[in-house]
Amino acid sequence: MLGAIIGDIAGSRFEWDQIKHKNFTFFTPDCTVTDDSIMTLAIAKALLESDGSIENAGPYAIRYMQEIGRHYPECGFGGMFRSWINSDHPMPYNSFGNGAAMRVSPCGFAARSLEEAKMLARAVTGVTHNHPEGLKGAEATAAAIYLAKAGHSREEIKDVIHRDYYLMDFTLDKIRPGYQFNETCQETVPQALMAFFESVCFEDAIRNAVSLGGDSDTLAAITGGVAEAFYGIPDGMARQAEAYLDERLIQILAAFEKRFPGKRI
Repeated sequence: MLGAIIGDIAGSRFEWDQIKHKNFTFFTPDCTVTDDSIMTLAIAKALLESDGSIENAGPYAIRYMQEIGRHYPECGFGGMFRSWINSDHPMPYNSFGNGAAMRVSPCGFAARSLEEAKMLARAVTGVTHNHPEGLKGAEATAAAIYLAKAGHSREEIKDVIHRDYYLMDFTLDKIRPGYQFNETCQETVPQALMAFFESVCFEDAIRNAVSLGGDSDTLAAITGGVAEAFYGIPDGMARQAEAYLDERLIQILAAFEKRFPGKRI
């Protein structure tokens, strides 16, 4: 899960100032955690509290996305989600925004099977992003993370994504010149997954995602979750990223990783 947070942090300073290359400083004082990290940790808290219950995962997701999210009103929430966070009667709003996929990595790490990863992803996503494309983006991301965690090769994971979710018939070099900022799952998740498929290590995967010049923090967050499950995170990089989290967020991260250990190298 920390891989998604690292991607968010590294991509945060490029969200509104996109780049089209991989040569950038990974962590700087201009980097920050955004709604991607905060909602990822809210989902992590929901999974811990639901104790493996798919039926309870959705209600706990509502509780903790609202409870935790209200502490960070300026972290970058979109308008509809901000209203949902502050609603007394939160209801799904048919969204297919890429927020569905940016926060779902804990499901892939907590799941004990591919089917459970899919079901958890749909349970925590449908409380907001209940459009078929929103559910699909979250499920594809969680599935890729579970398969990476389970030891499948990049090509095997790519084949599953291509068969069941998105056509992976492009390259980053081909799409990079014309790719623009996009907040939908269908124009973010396949690109983020390709950033992983074309990578050679964890850091390279994040650099690939940022280099597309789109919704950089979210692209890199999605990529980072899969890349962590596949490659692992260098210990030094993990420690650098944790320095961007406050005590509330660190406590959630530590509790989740104690129960569902991330991969370190």
